[in-house]
Order: sequence, then structure tokens, then C-alpha cells
Amino acid sequence: MPDKCPKCPPQGAPAWLATFADLCTLLLCFFVLMLSTATQDVKKFKTVAGSMKEAFGVQKKTIDPDTPMGTSVIAQEFSPAQTEPTVINEVTQSTIQDSSALGANIEEVKKQLMEAKIKEVEAEADKIKELLRAEIDKGLVTVETIDLTIVIRIQEKGSFASGSADLQPGFSEVMDKITAAVIEAKGKVQVSGHSDDIPISNIHFRSNWDLSASRAVTVAQKMLANPGVDKARMVVQGYADTQPLEPNTSLESRAKNRRVEVIIVGDDPTLGLEQKDMETDGATSVR
Repeated sequence: MPDKCPKCPPQGAPAWLATFADLCTLLLCFFVLMLSTATQDVKKFKTVAGSMKEAFGVQKKTIDPDTPMGTSVIAQEFSPAQTEPTVINEVTQSTIQDSSALGANIEEVKKQLMEAKIKEVEAEADKIKELLRAEIDKGLVTVETIDLTIVIRIQEKGSFASGSADLQPGFSEVMDKITAAVIEAKGKVQVSGHSDDIPISNIHFRSNWDLSASRAVTVAQKMLANPGVDKARMVVQGYADTQPLEPNTSLESRAKNRRVEVIIVGDDPTLGLEQKDMETDGATSVR
């Protein structure tokens, strides 16, 4: 007998496919129902559409001054309300201080820097006084401070003969001490010659200007003989009788006016703040 034909497999879709199709149909109906009951927010849609245009290169920007409002899909009976600003603690940092306050701060810093520098200059002057104590006691020199300057006054007595611009031999030791003080100190060095009001005119000097300037040059050259003195710091001046210490009314006062001053000018510590002070003019507060 011929072999029996094998049993054919069952035809049609598997059983689970019908359940899956029913589930998809129900979901579709649910989303269609939700879409049909939803209300579209036109303002928000325009804003989103504008953002899409910008993202794809359309150079048009629509700004809606009104606050976007929407409606609830779930509860249609509720109407949207205008948003109210919430009170929060705002933390800001001022990037530019008020001009008047900043200017006052700079002035206070200037004052403090100047006071500290004056104390430094006075301490330096005290050292020079101790170095020249013997000469000060003899009345050959005096040392004092004026603001940021140290003034070493070389009197004519013991330093120059009357009507001469040559240092006397015994004054070399004094000049060595003054030179050491100049090397130690910082700042410019002004060497200024002064005379009394009695005119002078001879074979050596044409006037008091000539005499006072020559004496200042003599003192400067004596200091520059020391290699430790930087000539770039030196300034030589002659004032004749234009800057007397006392009125030229007596022999004593005229003797005080005949002098050479070695002035050590300290650096002004507030110079770096001048530009900052100027920049505060017209500044406004930015928050």
C-alpha cells in the first residue's frame, strides 16, 4: 500500500495576532478620542513654529508680548489664569562700583600709602642724622625732611671759602658720609646751589648764578667720584639768591642762605593710583 500523505500544518494567522490587533485598535481609538477633545493653544503653537523657522535658517523672529496660556485636556471646566511673579531672593554682584564710593576708597588708599612712605622717609633721615651727628653738632650740615624728600644742607662754613667753588680739604670726610647716604637712599638726587643777595663779579664768577651753580657742580662731581653713585639719578641746579631760607638782613641770615642742598626725592607711592582715580569719573553702577 502506498504511504499515507503527511498531515498538513494548520493554515491562517496564529491565535495571538488577533489579540494584538484588537489592542492596537483600542489604542488608536483612545488617541483619536483625546485629540478630538483637545483644544490647541494657538499662541504657543506660533511661538514653537517661529523657533522651528529660526532653527532651519529663516531669519524672522516673532516676539509675543502676551504670556502663553493653555487649556487643560483633562479638565475643560477650569480656565487658565495669568501667572503672578514669585518673590525670590535675588543675588547680584556689582561689576562696577559707584564712582563716588570708588573714588573715596582710592583717596583713602592714597592717604595710607602716603603716610607709610613719609614714615619710611623719616626713618631714612634719622639714619643720615646719626651718620652725620658730629657734623650736625658742629653746624656744618643740617638734615630735615619735607614730605617725601630728605634735605641735607651743606653750609658754607667749613665747606667753601668765601667767593670760592672749591671744597676745602677738611670737608672730604663729610662728603664721603653724604655720598654713602645718597647711595643707600632711593629716588632722584637734586644738588642745588644757593647764595645770598650780595652781588659778586670777578675773574672767576660773573654773578651769583655762576657761583651757586659752580658750587652745586663741585658737590655733584665729588659724589660721582664714587662708582656707587648712579649719575642718571643726579640733577644739578643753581638758584643764586632766589630761594633764601631767611631774609638777607644780617650776617647770620646771609651765612645760612649761602649753602648747597643735597635733596633726595622719594618716589610717590600714589602715582599708580592716579589713572584708576581718573577712570572712575563718569562710571555708573551695573547690576
